[in-house]
Amino acid sequence: MAPNFHSLFFRRERQWTAKKTGERVSSSRVAIVKDAALEDANTGLTQLSAVANSFEELSSLVNSNGFNFDLRLEPFCDACSLVSDLFGSLGIAFKFAELEYVSKVNDLAEASRIHGTLNNILDFDVRNDTVKTQGSLSRNLRRVRLGLDLIRALFQNFLSSDDCSLKEAASAAYAKTCAPYHVWAIRTAVSAGMFALPTREQLLLRLNESGEFIRHLCLLSFDFPVIK
Repeated sequence: MAPNFHSLFFRRERQWTAKKTGERVSSSRVAIVKDAALEDANTGLTQLSAVANSFEELSSLVNSNGFNFDLRLEPFCDACSLVSDLFGSLGIAFKFAELEYVSKVNDLAEASRIHGTLNNILDFDVRNDTVKTQGSLSRNLRRVRLGLDLIRALFQNFLSSDDCSLKEAASAAYAKTCAPYHVWAIRTAVSAGMFALPTREQLLLRLNESGEFIRHLCLLSFDFPVIK
């Protein structure tokens, strides 16, 4: 099957190595990769730097092998897991998005042991007519993509003007990406939570980044394939 793709972030394939010989990989992919992120922090990489490096490497891998390259799920999930910390930096307003995003990434990580690649999970759902079924791997992949879209749009809006508040940036990003797929109760809760977002200065401090670095990150070529 030739799946439809959508351009996103950036980073190449990265293999996971267990800490101890024979140690089983935990079902919580995000918790595992956060440990690796702490190691990155010790080498001087910030959260955003780790995310940028991860997706840049995935993008490089895909570009070097052609658009139809069948990317393995494991490195894809490793890279996506790093994004969960960015949701955390936004506070309670996006806690719902963080929980949903983490859950879907973990589901895909579990599926990687059976299906191996992105195309394989899409083919599986097409064969079984479960592409649009609640909880299917294809729907989980779409939810992960929406989470990545949300983070990307939020930071692009945030840097569009020095006068743009995080509340304005987040509200516009949510309305564009996730709101169309959420019920009224969730949209209302998100709207109320926007008032609890950190200030512009507080966010940059939490991320330990300058506005210039984030601006550079948002201007990078987002040529990573993900299902539409």
